Amino acid sequence: MSEDLKKMYKTIMDDHFTPNLEVSFVDGENRQTLFYEKVSWVIDGVNKGLRYGENPGQEAALYKLVNGNLALGDAKTIAPGKYLVSDIELLQSGKHPGKTNLTDADNSLNILRYFTDTPCAVIVKHNNPCGVARAESLEGAYNKAYMADRVAAFGGCIALNKAVDKATAQAIASQYAEVVVAPEFEDGAMDILGARKNLRVIRINNIDKLQNFIGERVIDFKTLMDGGMVAQWSFVPQTLSAKDLITASTDYKGKNYKINREPTKQEYENMLFGWLVESGITSNSVIYVKDNVTIGIGTGEQDRVGVAEIAVDKAYRKLCDRYCFERYDTGFADLKDKDKRDEIKNDVAKVKGGLIGSSMVSDAFFPFRDGIDVGLSQGVKSVVQPGGSLNDYQSIEACNENDATMVYTGQRSFKH
Repeated sequence: MSEDLKKMYKTIMDDHFTPNLEVSFVDGENRQTLFYEKVSWVIDGVNKGLRYGENPGQEAALYKLVNGNLALGDAKTIAPGKYLVSDIELLQSGKHPGKTNLTDADNSLNILRYFTDTPCAVIVKHNNPCGVARAESLEGAYNKAYMADRVAAFGGCIALNKAVDKATAQAIASQYAEVVVAPEFEDGAMDILGARKNLRVIRINNIDKLQNFIGERVIDFKTLMDGGMVAQWSFVPQTLSAKDLITASTDYKGKNYKINREPTKQEYENMLFGWLVESGITSNSVIYVKDNVTIGIGTGEQDRVGVAEIAVDKAYRKLCDRYCFERYDTGFADLKDKDKRDEIKNDVAKVKGGLIGSSMVSDAFFPFRDGIDVGLSQGVKSVVQPGGSLNDYQSIEACNENDATMVYTGQRSFKH
């Protein structure tokens, strides 16, 4: 039985999806059609598309858009031929990619497109980022993103916005990852990455044009269990610079409430960084960022207080693991020495999980101050959220009581 279970993950499934797909939007005589073509790769002599879907046993296929320009109202879908994940170049694969490999790569680029100038690394696991960081060098960005959540990064998808040099390749090869996506690989980098035989190394030349995908729309389809379908335009963040942020203020029962302190330049930078990372995170979500690195990511929860607490807990646990790994070259879960464990816990508590001075990012408004109080109690000094709650005044009061600042985006960032 054990061998059968292991074998199913290595099996390449036949799929019965047709080579072509058409999606038409019809309004009387007016018909707009998007034309798609199934994608496949020849690996070890086998011509096949996706090896399977989200789980072994689920047939799946990848289609790329080859024709058709859809316009509904004022919005238009992305033009055919501007390929990223739907037309990848596999430099090394070991085996055919699965559906989750490609959706992780897609969401990593969904986030990475907002950070094209400074070296940036995005590590995605189960379609959510577990570490995102910017730094002066690509190796530095990768190491910061990796150490933000070393445990969750195991088997993740790594997306990089600059050509991979040998130092970065070495850092990646010393860990276990499923996928690496980058615009190019410098001389010697592939020799290093090649040591990981089943690592899927993907070159996407259009990564250097990622910024051109900002504001571009596609149609999101969600199929319901009875065969019904929901179609929506993809989300486009409107807040891309500090001038797009609104210093928090509101009127309540005839009284005006406003934030006492304007954000500093660094706080603006962190809040913008966090808000754009937030666009790729499953809701309900709250994240904490500091110095252009994610330090606590809470995703997919039902209540905002709970997700704020989960993100705090993760910040503490991930910093414990990071300190342990840096000091003793082992994970905190594997450290048996009680004195050393207590030492690390105390050091993490002193800096409150690295949250002191951090920015708190929420994809939707805080209905009450209890959610925002979670972050403020840990030393958060800046908050970015959509605003629009009847109780925004409570959040403003909470920030002013803690000498924290807060801005609104005026836009919710749900992702389901």
